[in-house]
Amino acid sequence: MNQNDLSIFNEHESEVRSYVRGFPTVFHEAKGYKLWDLDKKEYIDFFSGAGALNYGHNDDNMKKKLIEYIQEDGITHSLDMASKAKGEFLEKFHEVILKPRDLNYKVMFPGPTGTNTVESALKLARKVTGRTNVISFTNGFHGMTIGALSVTGNAFKRKGAGIPLQNAVTMPFDNYIQNTNQEIEYMERLLDDNGSGVDTPAAIILETVQGEGGLNAARMEWLQAVEKICRERDILLIIDDVQAGVGRTGTFFSFEPAGIKPDIVCLSKSIGGYGSPLALTLIHPDYDKFAPGEHNGTFRGNNMAFVTATEALNYWKDDQLEKSVQKKSQRIQQFLNDMIEKYPQLKGTHRGRGFMQGIASEVDGLADKVAGKCFEHGLIMETAGPDDEVFKLFPPITIDDEGLEKGLAILQKAIEDVVAEEKDLVTS
Repeated sequence: MNQNDLSIFNEHESEVRSYVRGFPTVFHEAKGYKLWDLDKKEYIDFFSGAGALNYGHNDDNMKKKLIEYIQEDGITHSLDMASKAKGEFLEKFHEVILKPRDLNYKVMFPGPTGTNTVESALKLARKVTGRTNVISFTNGFHGMTIGALSVTGNAFKRKGAGIPLQNAVTMPFDNYIQNTNQEIEYMERLLDDNGSGVDTPAAIILETVQGEGGLNAARMEWLQAVEKICRERDILLIIDDVQAGVGRTGTFFSFEPAGIKPDIVCLSKSIGGYGSPLALTLIHPDYDKFAPGEHNGTFRGNNMAFVTATEALNYWKDDQLEKSVQKKSQRIQQFLNDMIEKYPQLKGTHRGRGFMQGIASEVDGLADKVAGKCFEHGLIMETAGPDDEVFKLFPPITIDDEGLEKGLAILQKAIEDVVAEEKDLVTS
């Protein structure tokens, strides 16, 4: 293969490829918050594998544990048989994550993808309640398989299903009906009115911060109100923490500040620690009702991911990382608000919280242009929202101050370039 030659991908890979179009180079090396392509050009990573690399690339401690495991011929593939690596992960996850947070869950290992943990959660909710409908929310994104797509809002992704998507009812997310606080009242009215046509659902599924949907962050009061709706009506509450979890919002679970306790929690992406595929479905013991093998998957026993996931939990033995994320989150928010004020041409509004923040621009195509300029200047960043109207900051949560400031400086330069070009277009 020739240096940085994309022709092999253009010739042989399916048209469905997407990220390579936004980041048109051939990557090879990565460490921490940096990547290098085959021309040795350096890029700062504000993408983090779409949230799968919260701890950055090739963490030294995880790499060491993984190499040791491979060298001792540790079992790689075991389906759901017992293995030493899985046992160590289960024990540490309980002691470091669940027990200190007073959370009582059984751990299910579905297929190692985000959409698979969502599928298992939806199936289980329907099984234990005997109901079929599920309530989801505007701009929610839960995966690309049929069940997960049925509770996803994005029209483009839903269209890809090729069949009608059923057994789901969409409700307005927090602040969808802007500045009215009517979303909860609307949902309660429909659930309690026998003439609304909305049956009592098996579950309500939501993201506390809608990653792909535009970084819409729910208020804690709204999350508490949704939980109250569930408790009063015997509805299961499913939190999809695939992207917002594992520290990205400043706490291990994104719902912790709200003080709620979901019945089912979906985790994937960064739970593997090293970028290795892994997913968990956390189930309150009262609802652990799948028969053996009723939901399975060939690669749910990914032992190399268990090894790195176990090592990653050392970051959570104390509150140092949590405090670091929360402090740097304030810096990110301050920077973004400064950009909105300094460059009114953005027509921007701040979105998100923690290490999943961004700016939504009213100017058509502007967010895409900013992301494109970032790539030119050596920063990897993507867009989000139904019209790709949000440019989205997703650095590794372990990034140091120097790396964060370098990335923010590149982003500011990209914004300056785009604003200048837009001005030139208007005046020409």
